Formats: sequence, C-alpha cells, structure tokens
Amino acid sequence: MASKKFNQVYIKDNFSVIGPLEGDGLLKTYDLVMDNYYYGEKTFEQAEIKMQKIVLANLLNKNKLSENKVDVLIGGDLINQTSISSYNASKFNIPYLGVYSACATYTEELILASSLIHGKLAKNIVAITSSHNLNAERQFRYPVEYGAVKKHTTTFTTTAALSTLITNEQTNIKIESATIGKAIDMGISDTNNMGAIMAPAAADTLNTHLMDLKRSINYYDLVITGDLGKIGKELFLEVLNKNYNINLKKYMDAGCEIYTNAQETYAGASGPVALPLVLFDKVLSSKKYKKILIIATGSLQSTQLANQKLGIPGIAHAVSLEVI
Repeated sequence: MASKKFNQVYIKDNFSVIGPLEGDGLLKTYDLVMDNYYYGEKTFEQAEIKMQKIVLANLLNKNKLSENKVDVLIGGDLINQTSISSYNASKFNIPYLGVYSACATYTEELILASSLIHGKLAKNIVAITSSHNLNAERQFRYPVEYGAVKKHTTTFTTTAALSTLITNEQTNIKIESATIGKAIDMGISDTNNMGAIMAPAAADTLNTHLMDLKRSINYYDLVITGDLGKIGKELFLEVLNKNYNINLKKYMDAGCEIYTNAQETYAGASGPVALPLVLFDKVLSSKKYKKILIIATGSLQSTQLANQKLGIPGIAHAVSLEVI
C-alpha cells in the first residue's frame, strides 16, 4: 500500500528566508528577506548555499539544538546532484540524506523523516529545501540573460529556503499519515508547461490516499497542492472530476498564493519551497484548518532527455497534517 500512518511524529518549528520579489508578494509570515539575488556572494549557486546555511543555523539556534542533537539532516533542491544541499550539509556535523523529487522534494523529506521517527530510529530531524530563480532558469530552461520569450504556461521559480524541525516531541502540528506517489508520464515534453505535467500525478496521489485510508474528500478541511500554478490547478480539478469523480472545493494551490498579478510571474510560482512557504504562511498560521492534506508536485525533467523530446514524468507525494 502506498499510504502509511504515523505515530508520535510532529512538526515543531521552521525558519525561512525569501527572495526580493517574494518579499514584495503575498507572503506575510517569513523570517528574512534577501536584499538581492547574490545575497553577498559571488555566484547565484553560492547565494543559495548561503540561504540554506542561514535557515538551518537559525532553526537550531531558535530551538537551542546543538548539531549532535539532530539525528538526520534531509536536504533537497533543484540543482544537479542536489549539490546545493550537499554543499550546505558539509558545513554541519550532522548525518545527511540528500533527496530529489523536483518540486515534490519537501513532502518526500517529511515522509522519510516521519518514517524514521515513527520507527524510533530518530528523535529530531531537520528537513531543508530551497530554490533560486536564476539557478533553476539556467539549468532547466534558458538563462535569464538569453532573453527567451516566456509562454503563458510557464511558472516562475521561487527564490527561498526553508528548514523544518520534525520531532517525536508533541506539538500542535501532527504528521498523521502520508502517501507515496507514482511517476506518471503523459507524454508531455514541454518544460514550460509543468502544470500539465504534474496535474495527473497530483490527482492520482489524492485518489490513492483517499482509497488507501478509506476517507472521503470531506475528511479534510483543506487540500493544498505544491506548485501547479494557474494552468495546472484547473487541469488538476478537471482530472479529479472526470477520472475519479472527486469534486474538490476546499482547495488551494501554493503556486497561486505567492505573487501578485502585478508581478507578472506568468502562471504562478514553482519550486520545492513554494508549498512549505504557503503552508506556514497562509494555512497553519490562520488556525482555520484542523485536517490538512498537502500534496507537493514535481516535474521530473532532465535537460538532456527533454531535448530528446521524451515525455516528462510527474510526481506527487501527499502528507496529512492534523492541528491539535
């Protein structure tokens, strides 16, 4: 079965740094704002490493945790071989697992952390993820300096980093269960249409979650997807209705909740940090929702394979949260 329930697993705290454009957007709950994309470093890659270092160091300081009190650091980002997370991990004396599910990386991290804590193999785990718009654009599409025309289906990679402390110590946010998604390839090869690539995977994961755990969609006060954006959000709802007879009303997509319309970010935000930013900013801080299902979505694309016009697999992992 793709879905698992967890005992005694909780989210205790988080720390975030966001980019300059994100600071002028819709987000209200964050810790630091970058003054520019270089963040005092020589390259954008080094800036993203610094972003991760800051959110990890500050999370540990806030919770008075020494490095030897953290059992595992789980990190993931968008850059080749999760190099940002690995370089950051080398600055800390903490056992490290590097993971990759593109923009679905955050929920993969939560699932791994919850499994280790549920199995009594760890007590304190930090999950960390980041993305930097100019790093991602250069790797997956064109460098911004190239001046390539953007399609209306294109999403805008969020510049931010966020760390989360997961623990067996009871808090008011419980990680109740999770569903591991399938890689689904619908034959779409356009890297500028990630919403369409990811929507079928998100729908499949939601349906699997409900079937495995024998729940109706009304069980949840809110379902939030990762970064489908304006185009993918509509496709997701259409696939749910037509393929699974699920009429989802209490729903939010993180990709539509970070930027204002005036910021001209095409179909909305993307990146592995988009969902956790909105989760902590608009969902958990509102205290309106008690049962929340987060479904992070990822486009598992490769520059080389996309240039060979192969279809791009989509992935979505779901995590169920309960506010106690």
